Amino acid sequence: MTRIIHFAVQFVIIGLAVAFLLVWLRPELLPAGRQQAASPATSYADAVNRTARSVVSVYTRTMVTEPLGPEFSDPLFNRLYRDRTVTRPRRGLGSGVIISSDGLVLTTQHVISDVDDILVALWDGRVADASVVGSDPATDLALLRVNLDDLPVASLAEDDDLRTGDVVLAIGNAFGLSHTVTMGIVSATSRGHLSLASTEDFIQTDAAINAGNSGGALINPDGEVVGINSASMGQETGAQGISFAIPASVVRRVTEQIIEYGRVTRGWMGAELTDVSLRLATAETLQPGARVSQVHRDSPAWKAGLQRGDVLISAGGQQVRSARELMQRIAGTEPGSELELEVLRGNQVFTTSVELIQQPPPQG
Repeated sequence: MTRIIHFAVQFVIIGLAVAFLLVWLRPELLPAGRQQAASPATSYADAVNRTARSVVSVYTRTMVTEPLGPEFSDPLFNRLYRDRTVTRPRRGLGSGVIISSDGLVLTTQHVISDVDDILVALWDGRVADASVVGSDPATDLALLRVNLDDLPVASLAEDDDLRTGDVVLAIGNAFGLSHTVTMGIVSATSRGHLSLASTEDFIQTDAAINAGNSGGALINPDGEVVGINSASMGQETGAQGISFAIPASVVRRVTEQIIEYGRVTRGWMGAELTDVSLRLATAETLQPGARVSQVHRDSPAWKAGLQRGDVLISAGGQQVRSARELMQRIAGTEPGSELELEVLRGNQVFTTSVELIQQPPPQG
């Protein structure tokens, strides 16, 4: 019996010694160690350093002509100069992201729209004139070129796998303060119906996006660009922490087409759609659809016989889940393609086909 107790004590002592040695060599094996290893990052400096060098400041100048008379408070001077004009420069600012080492810079379309001159300021202090390669008002994206080589290039995220609650950082030329970094989370994805662009699929974030941030990078903790900062709701509307960015997948698709074609090819059938739910005789539950609210004259939808009030049930053999989803699907289809539609009009269901054309530029 004594021998057994002696053996057990030796076994326990050896076990404790082995455990002590393992913990000394691998402290993360302890629960407290694991909790410490899994704790949130306390700094995102590595992510910022990876991307900041590829973010540029964009400065624009537009010469505008204004009447000279209203500048004078004296009625006599107003009468003397009322027919005279003065030309002054109007300056603007924004941000951009370098996407190729030979000088391609991505920014937002509203930053460079209708301007006379564009200057790009780099991380290292160099300044270069920029020319517009192409733009896409439907997504508020534009591509610039500067005559510089061996530039640092941002890494675009491969997938739109952002989730609500993920940490993101915005880098840009906020109020002319170059490479300002703000932090927030993803508040929502696939935001639409914002009247910011005709083709909307925005990331919503509470990271501060101020004047001058438009066109800058929205990055994840790995330093990958997950979006291009586009707009924010101002405090004058009562909003706080509501900003929007264009997802990397949209950025990649639009950029590739601008480089290849000089513009973005986008299908269009010429009908405005709204969401609707309906119950068909063949279905037990409510089914989503897209109601036609307007048909543009002489458009493919007009020629296919679609009328206001028609409800689109399926398109191309796929059920319509929402008006926005269908319009995005149409926009992503090559112009010239034929799309078969299943339509509900009154109590009758019929099929028709539309031949999509290139989406015309936004009006106004």
